[in-house]
Amino acid sequence: MTQTETYSRVAVTDAAASLLRDLTAQHGPLMFHQSGGCCDGSAPMCYPVGMFLTGPSDVHLGMLEVGLEAPIEVYISEAQFEYWKYTHLTIDVVPGRGAGFSVEGPTGNRFIIRSRMLTDDELRQFGLLAV
Repeated sequence: MTQTETYSRVAVTDAAASLLRDLTAQHGPLMFHQSGGCCDGSAPMCYPVGMFLTGPSDVHLGMLEVGLEAPIEVYISEAQFEYWKYTHLTIDVVPGRGAGFSVEGPTGNRFIIRSRMLTDDELRQFGLLAV
């Protein structure tokens, strides 16, 4: 008997999910974009849906289920995805202020990315390792 497991490239911690529920109550539906670069350019940015427009060079990483009516979509720039395509990303939150336009800024918290290497099973599912 073969069991098929579905893997995701992105997850969220309980603390970040809680903050996302609060922010959604204030701002409406949200989305994340991870660009890359230095300083705050490497932090995941959270925007109200429609305030940041993704383009054809953005990769849809997945959706975060945080106990809301709709999941929160997560995108990454194609260039950054090339660096991180072998990693699983987890969105977390820590005390501090970012310097960007991310909606959590006024809360005294900031979203961060935690990463780990994909497992062999995940690599196979994403077509990054031969079967």
